[in-house]
Amino acid sequence: MIADQFIINKEAASASYKTDRASDQPKRSIAKSISWRAIGTLDTIIISWIITGTLSLAFSIGLVELVTKMVLYFLHERLWNTIKWGR
Repeated sequence: MIADQFIINKEAASASYKTDRASDQPKRSIAKSISWRAIGTLDTIIISWIITGTLSLAFSIGLVELVTKMVLYFLHERLWNTIKWGR
Protein backbone atom coordinates (compact mmCIF):
# COMPACT_ATOMS: atom_id res chain seq x y z
CA MET A 1 0.00 0.00 0.00
CA ILE A 2 2.78 2.43 0.83
CA ALA A 3 4.60 1.62 -2.42
CA ASP A 4 1.37 2.28 -4.33
CA GLN A 5 1.23 5.79 -2.87
CA PHE A 6 4.75 6.52 -4.09
CA ILE A 7 3.88 5.34 -7.60
CA ILE A 8 0.63 7.33 -7.67
CA ASN A 9 2.34 10.47 -6.34
CA LYS A 10 5.14 10.12 -8.90
CA GLU A 11 2.64 9.88 -11.75
CA ALA A 12 0.69 12.85 -10.41
CA ALA A 13 3.86 14.92 -10.08
CA SER A 14 4.87 14.06 -13.63
CA ALA A 15 1.46 15.02 -14.97
CA SER A 16 1.42 18.31 -13.06
CA TYR A 17 4.91 19.17 -14.37
CA LYS A 18 3.79 18.59 -17.96
CA THR A 19 0.67 20.69 -17.38
CA ASP A 20 2.63 23.44 -15.65
CA ARG A 21 5.32 23.43 -18.34
CA ALA A 22 2.72 23.94 -21.04
CA SER A 23 0.72 26.57 -19.14
CA ASP A 24 3.21 29.47 -19.44
CA GLN A 25 4.58 30.58 -22.76
CA PRO A 26 8.15 31.92 -22.86
CA LYS A 27 6.86 35.46 -23.55
CA ARG A 28 4.94 35.35 -20.27
CA SER A 29 8.02 34.16 -18.38
CA ILE A 30 10.09 36.97 -19.88
CA ALA A 31 7.43 39.55 -18.95
CA LYS A 32 7.28 38.15 -15.41
CA SER A 33 11.08 38.27 -15.13
CA ILE A 34 11.22 41.90 -16.28
CA SER A 35 8.39 42.98 -13.98
CA TRP A 36 9.97 41.19 -11.00
CA ARG A 37 13.36 42.82 -11.70
CA ALA A 38 11.64 46.24 -11.95
CA ILE A 39 9.96 45.69 -8.56
CA GLY A 40 13.25 44.58 -7.01
CA THR A 41 15.13 47.59 -8.37
CA LEU A 42 12.40 49.98 -7.25
CA ASP A 43 12.61 48.44 -3.78
CA THR A 44 16.38 48.96 -3.73
CA ILE A 45 16.00 52.59 -4.85
CA ILE A 46 13.42 53.33 -2.15
CA ILE A 47 15.48 51.68 0.60
CA SER A 48 18.62 53.46 -0.60
CA TRP A 49 16.78 56.79 -0.63
CA ILE A 50 15.50 56.24 2.91
CA ILE A 51 18.98 55.31 4.17
CA THR A 52 21.02 57.92 2.27
CA GLY A 53 18.45 60.70 1.95
CA THR A 54 19.78 61.41 -1.55
CA LEU A 55 17.63 60.50 -4.52
CA SER A 56 20.46 60.67 -7.08
CA LEU A 57 22.57 58.29 -4.98
CA ALA A 58 19.58 55.99 -4.57
CA PHE A 59 19.10 55.83 -8.36
CA SER A 60 22.82 55.16 -8.82
CA ILE A 61 22.65 52.27 -6.35
CA GLY A 62 19.48 50.98 -8.08
CA LEU A 63 21.16 51.06 -11.50
CA VAL A 64 24.23 49.20 -10.27
CA GLU A 65 21.98 46.68 -8.49
CA LEU A 66 19.91 46.16 -11.65
CA VAL A 67 22.95 45.23 -13.73
CA THR A 68 24.75 43.15 -11.10
CA LYS A 69 21.64 41.17 -10.15
CA MET A 70 20.96 40.26 -13.78
CA VAL A 71 24.56 39.11 -14.28
CA LEU A 72 24.55 37.16 -11.02
CA TYR A 73 21.22 35.53 -11.90
CA PHE A 74 22.54 34.47 -15.30
CA LEU A 75 25.68 32.95 -13.73
CA HIS A 76 23.55 31.28 -11.05
CA GLU A 77 21.33 29.67 -13.71
CA ARG A 78 24.32 28.48 -15.74
CA LEU A 79 25.87 26.95 -12.62
CA TRP A 80 22.63 25.15 -11.73
CA ASN A 81 22.47 23.78 -15.29
CA THR A 82 25.71 21.91 -14.58
CA ILE A 83 24.34 20.27 -11.41
CA LYS A 84 22.63 16.91 -11.99
CA TRP A 85 20.93 16.75 -8.57
CA GLY A 86 17.13 16.68 -8.70
CA ARG A 87 16.77 15.98 -12.41
